[in-house]
Amino acid sequence: MAPNIEGECQSRFDRVKRAFIENFEQRGEAGAAVAVTLGGRPVVDLWAGNTDPTSTRPWRRDTIVNVWSTTKGLCALCAHRLADQGKLDFEAPVAKYWPEFAAAGKATLPVKFLLSHKAGLAAIRAPLKLEDQFNWAKVTAELARQEPWWQPGAKHGYHAITFGWLVGEVVRRITGKSLGTYFRDEIAAPLGADAYIGFGPELDARVAEILPAPLPKPGQPNPLMDLLKDPESVGAKAINNPPNAIATETVNSRAWRGAEIPGANGHSTARALARIYGALACGGELDGVKIISSASLPRCYTEQSKGMDEVLRFPTRFSLGYMLSQPGAQLGPNQRSFGHPGAGGSLGFADLDAQVGFGYVMNQMGAAANALLDPRCSALIDAVYASL
Repeated sequence: MAPNIEGECQSRFDRVKRAFIENFEQRGEAGAAVAVTLGGRPVVDLWAGNTDPTSTRPWRRDTIVNVWSTTKGLCALCAHRLADQGKLDFEAPVAKYWPEFAAAGKATLPVKFLLSHKAGLAAIRAPLKLEDQFNWAKVTAELARQEPWWQPGAKHGYHAITFGWLVGEVVRRITGKSLGTYFRDEIAAPLGADAYIGFGPELDARVAEILPAPLPKPGQPNPLMDLLKDPESVGAKAINNPPNAIATETVNSRAWRGAEIPGANGHSTARALARIYGALACGGELDGVKIISSASLPRCYTEQSKGMDEVLRFPTRFSLGYMLSQPGAQLGPNQRSFGHPGAGGSLGFADLDAQVGFGYVMNQMGAAANALLDPRCSALIDAVYASL
């Protein structure tokens, strides 16, 4: 059944609208939004579907939703802004800004390893209670005192949740502001972007509920369950310490929404992601608001990590904080593209060559757990570039 599509789409980008409709008709979409900017100007801004399991609350223009690891790109941008201003040196030891981090042989570990997933701190070793992940001081103290899982710099492995605490604590030590507050004050509010990393109950009525992914069919691969087979492994602890850390009931809770978990709990509209990445695609500035200078942008798309991922157990490719195009997960055809996907399907990315900013958000978790980009998102990206 064709959904009631709302919003605006320039006729040139009708392919994107058709792909968006097909996501509902053919790819199991429940509620979602997609937005595209070209040269900083909106050319696609569409939404449709519902925000709850009973399909009684329609997705609206201002609906926000948890975007999972798409949050990492927003978190990384905070660090890039500080580096652009000369307040953060990616080559300097983390301990320069966070002295307690020097424990357990980490005194010389550079900041760049935090952003390129090379730090060996992809999971907290000590058993955590569910409420611990909402306690910033607790999780950062555990990360500061523990030994890396591997020799920093020798390998890379996806820091699924810890990325945000590690980078966020460096930002906090430099600025005196929490990562969510810094992101709001320095990036989201100046750009007028409806995106948040931690927020109060006043926004709860606008939040779409996350719907769990359908179970794999018999015989289909299930990478998530494979990771959990060894509960003491870095992969298992990365996503399941504490237990149920990212369960549906957890991420739909007030505690999750109110906390700052910059590796996973950002909430945003697609329009906000497209505007933020659209600013980056236009050289770091949009409508007189400068986020970072154009001279700093190469750090966002220059490869730092490539090859077998020690956590995910399939190849990944990263710059300083951003995912880069790779086989099966192309952020368009151009070389100077970077962004970040989120579990289940969401994505924000910038393409400097085409001056494209892209945002896609949804509440129905996708079943393609072994893919970096969900088929719904890939269909939209293909349609964007077919329209240029």
